[in-house]
Amino acid sequence: MAFQKIKREDDYSKWYNNLVVNADLAEHSAVRGCMVIKPYGYAIWEKMQQQLDKRFKETGHSNAYFPLFVPKSLFEAEEKNAEGFAKECAVVTHYRLKSDPNNPGKLIVDPDAKLEEELIVRPTSEAIIWSTYKNWIQSYRDLPLLINQWANVVRWEMRTRLFLRTAEFLWQEGHTAHSTRQEAIEEAERMLDVYAEFAETFLAIPVIRGVKTPNERFAGAEETYTIEGMMQDGKALQMGTSHFLGQNFAKAFDVKFATKEGTQEYVWATSWGVSTRLMGALIMAHSDDEGLILPPSIAPIQVVIIPIYKGEEELGTISQKVKPLQEALKKAGISVKYDDRDTQRSGWKFAEYELKGVPVRIAIGPRDLQNNTVEIARRDTKEKMSLSMDGLTETIQNLLEEIQTNIYTKAKKYQQSNINEVNTWAEFEAALEKGGFVSAHWDGTPETEEKIKDETKATIRCIPLDNNLEEGVCILSGKPSKKRVLFARAY
Repeated sequence: MAFQKIKREDDYSKWYNNLVVNADLAEHSAVRGCMVIKPYGYAIWEKMQQQLDKRFKETGHSNAYFPLFVPKSLFEAEEKNAEGFAKECAVVTHYRLKSDPNNPGKLIVDPDAKLEEELIVRPTSEAIIWSTYKNWIQSYRDLPLLINQWANVVRWEMRTRLFLRTAEFLWQEGHTAHSTRQEAIEEAERMLDVYAEFAETFLAIPVIRGVKTPNERFAGAEETYTIEGMMQDGKALQMGTSHFLGQNFAKAFDVKFATKEGTQEYVWATSWGVSTRLMGALIMAHSDDEGLILPPSIAPIQVVIIPIYKGEEELGTISQKVKPLQEALKKAGISVKYDDRDTQRSGWKFAEYELKGVPVRIAIGPRDLQNNTVEIARRDTKEKMSLSMDGLTETIQNLLEEIQTNIYTKAKKYQQSNINEVNTWAEFEAALEKGGFVSAHWDGTPETEEKIKDETKATIRCIPLDNNLEEGVCILSGKPSKKRVLFARAY
């Protein structure tokens, strides 16, 4: 499949955008800053949804759906949350258009159709959900309330990039209510672990679990937990967050419950979410100059079979041999495609499926039929091998598991070799230029954090949860520090 190749090392941003478009994942839409997710890209997102949804339900959560529009008065109720998202809000002010009397065939906003109260197109759903929870929660018997929704949100970004940052994107957002502070904290941590396990075992992306600094917390949260991934250009990507909201939203919307003792108390809350940004992470963590490299667990097509033939008779003979193999693979739970199109040559098909990241390619021709063999090509290593058709289903199963492990192991090695520990400002600047995570002491003040960001464009990605206490001094201020944090330039 011919497409303009751009090398990662030459221009990582162009390489990424080129790959998203040419691999048929997504394209820019007629709406500025928005994207069209194409069928192949959406098939990957659906697999993510299915796996995450399964995990949510296994941890006791139920799905619901809440309105896209949030009355401005509700949005303003939790002050920090409103201020945090104010600059990104799209606002609906009118509900009708009418013909322009001065320009036939054109429409204008009807000035007589102004809304009594402006509506915010949700950038996140805490406001509308907590105004609803007020009606759902009366007693400790109603708790915990564990709700998730799959939805779209709008954040009016000025600089956008497919999957990574768009004005509208798809996501899931969990919103839970609890009777105690500790139970809510445990929920926030539990969901972070769900995200981390999903990222590592399913997407094959190693992540670092941590908490955000106060400057980087979700607006309205008391604590924000995060999983941070490292992309192949050495930049960090926030892949998912889980927030302990304390009683901030309960107080803003007056959500109380009657305790067992008969007293009235405000509930404790969490929210947590991942989005189609995970698609960007998947691409940037694994792919190469030839196209996508998809872990088998996420690949819409795990195995593609391509016949090598001359004429209809040879194709018919190969197809007869392939049919039971297809059925055996499907029975084993492997998604397989037999591409017998006569509109493209086999070499073109090889390039197409390499571009789309299909983990295993099987080629079979007349000589293979004579020898009872097939040619197997791995996408992750580009290794080719000739294998017997006997016991091939089990061989493919084992190969897919091996590929999944290999992709993760490669990404893990890259992550580990690009975490640099520094103790001075000079070492810090040098490490940043190399890329990756930089482990350094910070004095804990927002002023120092902002100054480092202004001077280097690096942010504190997280304070790792597995950090040990360690006496040191801040790389910039020289003030005492007891823990290291991870800095990086990020998407």
